[in-house]
Amino acid sequence: MRMRFSKMEGAGNDFIVVDDREKIFPVPENSLVVKMCVRKKSIGADGVILLQGSAKADFRMRIFNPDGGEAEMCGNGARCIAKFAYDNKISGRKMKIETMAGILSASVEGDMIKIKMSDPCDLKAGLSIGGIGLDFVNTGVPHAVLFVEKAEQADVEGTGRKIRNAAEFSPAGTNVDFVEVCSGDLIKVRTYERGVEAETLACGTGVVASSIISHRQKNVKAPVKVITKSGDSIIVDFKTAGGAYKDVYMTGPAKLIYVAEYNC
Repeated sequence: MRMRFSKMEGAGNDFIVVDDREKIFPVPENSLVVKMCVRKKSIGADGVILLQGSAKADFRMRIFNPDGGEAEMCGNGARCIAKFAYDNKISGRKMKIETMAGILSASVEGDMIKIKMSDPCDLKAGLSIGGIGLDFVNTGVPHAVLFVEKAEQADVEGTGRKIRNAAEFSPAGTNVDFVEVCSGDLIKVRTYERGVEAETLACGTGVVASSIISHRQKNVKAPVKVITKSGDSIIVDFKTAGGAYKDVYMTGPAKLIYVAEYNC
């Protein structure tokens, strides 16, 4: 079987995107996802995104990590699938996307895509994991956020793996963001991603989590400009009401790399 796919990237997060409205992707998905995401021996990616039909929105987004596990959603992936849907005339410039984390709205302007995220929840401040101080928030998926003096010098792999697998976050685990506050509205973020089990060049939900925690703990003002590991910038805007965060928007790039067929 030969399956058509698009390789896309958002701020350095790369994905294999498949139009699965006709349910062409083999079930169960996990084993094929693992094979497709292996770098050098296959396509290689930070995940596989399936675009499926939806009764609630313009389409449904399913996102699978390289380990085969399905995630609730993915911020950079949402931007990529929004551009994919618009470029392939599946939707107009403005669209609704069904995810396991709720309905997202998106708008496309060239290679810049604006996503209205689900409202953050489960915010916990002042946690300590193995002597490491951090905060926690769920921005569609769980994120532990800790502040560092220099993002470039952070032990993302070692410390990230330790926190990701901490008993306090079991059984689901958590993503881990390392944040350097550069100014009143600028931060740098590096992320250890659950499911990838390594640092990625960017993480959309991590950028949002880092912006919210930076606002809460370091008085960083919205809109927040976030510099990712890839060097790309993502803008996060939000409102606050009674200590809660709402109307969270993430704006950043998404690009088509190539279109090809995979020999399943």
